[in-house]
Amino acid sequence: MDQPVSSRPCAKRCAVAIAASSFLVVLQAAGGTCEDLATTPLPHTTIASAVTVAATPSVPAYCLVEAHAMPTSDSDIKILVGLPLAGWNGKYLQLGNGGFAGSVSPPVAAVQRGYAGAATDDGHTGSVFDASWALGHPEKVVDFGYRALKETTDVAKALIQTFYSVSPQRSYFQGCSDGGREALQEAQRYPADFNGIVVGAPANFWTHHFTGFIYNQQILTRTPIPVSKLPAVQASALAQCDASDGVQDGLVSDPQRCHFNPGELRCKAGNSDSCLTSSEIGALRMIMDGPRDPRTRRQIFPGYLFNAAADPANTIWMFDGSAFGLPAPAQFIFGDQFFQYMVFENPSWDFQTLNFTTDVDYTDEKLASILNSTNPDLRPLTSKGAKVVMYHGWEDAAISPFNTIDYYRSVMTVKPGKKEDWIRLFMAPGVAHCGGGPGPNTFDALTALEAWVERGVPPDRIVATKYMNDDPTQGVVMTRPLCPYPQVAQYTGTGSTNDERNFVCAAPR
Repeated sequence: MDQPVSSRPCAKRCAVAIAASSFLVVLQAAGGTCEDLATTPLPHTTIASAVTVAATPSVPAYCLVEAHAMPTSDSDIKILVGLPLAGWNGKYLQLGNGGFAGSVSPPVAAVQRGYAGAATDDGHTGSVFDASWALGHPEKVVDFGYRALKETTDVAKALIQTFYSVSPQRSYFQGCSDGGREALQEAQRYPADFNGIVVGAPANFWTHHFTGFIYNQQILTRTPIPVSKLPAVQASALAQCDASDGVQDGLVSDPQRCHFNPGELRCKAGNSDSCLTSSEIGALRMIMDGPRDPRTRRQIFPGYLFNAAADPANTIWMFDGSAFGLPAPAQFIFGDQFFQYMVFENPSWDFQTLNFTTDVDYTDEKLASILNSTNPDLRPLTSKGAKVVMYHGWEDAAISPFNTIDYYRSVMTVKPGKKEDWIRLFMAPGVAHCGGGPGPNTFDALTALEAWVERGVPPDRIVATKYMNDDPTQGVVMTRPLCPYPQVAQYTGTGSTNDERNFVCAAPR
C-alpha cells in the first residue's frame, strides 16, 4: 500500500517523499493554506468556500472545498472536495450517490482512509425520492446522468494538484445503487479517469429498471399483499431453498439453483396471515418473473426474490414505506417520479396508463443514452490496467440482482481477453439493497480492489461479517466468504458454519 505523502499540514512549502511499491516519487506540496484554494481559477467553476475542518477522534483534519461547476447556462453542480492536511496517501476516491441524488455531504469516508475525496449533488437540490427538478430542465437531466461525474473528477483533481503540487498516484470510484450506475458511467464514458472502480448493486439499466417499478406498482395495487403475510412468504421460501446449498442457516447461497414456488402457501381453510390467496400467489409469481413486452414477450427487467421478504430492509421497497416515513412503497415513489418528471414531463401522469411496448420504447429513445450505463465493452478502461469489483446482495428488493448478473455476463461476451483478470462480481447471500438483510452484510470491497490494482493480488474471496443487530459493538454473529461469480461458498463439512474459514469458493454443485 502507498505510504502517507505528508506528515504535517501543507501550510508552507515543503518537500516530501513517498515510497510506493518499488519506485520513489518526490512530491512538492503547494504553498499557501487551505483557505487560499478559494481563489483557484477553474473552467466554468466557482469556489464558494475553502475551510479547515478540525480533527475528530475518527476523522483527521482536512481542507473542505465547496465548488459549483456550471458547464451549461442551466447547470449548477455542487461539489465537495476533502483534502487531508496530514497523512495523505497519495490517492483520490470519488463517492457515488443514491436515488435521484440532490444533496451532497463531505467525503468523510474518503478522508478517514487517507484519501483526498470528492462527492457531488449531481447538479440539483432535492430529496433522493424527488425528480421534480427535471421538469423543463433537460440540461440538469444530463448533469444527473453523467456530466456531474466528470465535472467532479476534473475539479477535484485540479484542487489536488494545486494543494499538493502533484496529481494523485491512483484514483478510485466507489458507489452503490445510483452510485453503482455512476460507477459504470465512469467505466464506460471516462476510462482514463480511474484505476479502480467499485460497482455496488448498480441501477445501470435505469429506463427498464424504473419500468419494472411501475410493473410492480400495478400488480400490487390490484392485489395488495399485507406485510403481515410476508413472514410466511419468507419462511416458505427458506423451507424450499435454504438447504439447497448444504447448510441450513436462514440464507440461500445460490438462488439460481432453487426456485421458490409460492403456490405451496395456497390457503386451504380460509384466508389468514399464514397463507396466500390465489390472486396473491399470482401477484408474487408475476413479480418474480418481471415485466415483459406484451407483444414480443421480451424481458424488460428481471424479477425479484422473496427469501428475505419480511426483512424491514426489503418491505419498504414494495409493500409498505410508512415505517420509514414514506407515503408509499419506495419503488412506487421512484417509478412515478421518473415517468412524471423525466419521461412524460407531466406531473399528472397516471402509472396505470403505462404501455409496456410503446412507452418503454419512447423512454429508451429519450433517456437511455443519458441515464443507462449498459455498454458491455470496457476494453478502453481495462487497456489502461484498471480493475473493476462488482457486488450485489441476493435479497435486494430495490434492484434485481439478476440485472447485475445479466450485465456481468454481457461483459464476458466481449472478446478478446480473460475478463477475470480485470473484473469480478461478488454476489452476497442474504444481503438487501447496498447492505442490511439477514446475511453477512458488512464487507470491504475497496480494500480488495486496492490490493488488486496496487499489488496485483486479485480478490479470490471477500470476507463478509454479520454483526448482532447489525451493530459492530454487539459482536459477530457469523462470517462468510463472498466468492467471484459464478463460484459460491461451499461448506467443507467440518467446523462452525458461522466461520468463513470453513468454507471454500468453488463452482456450484
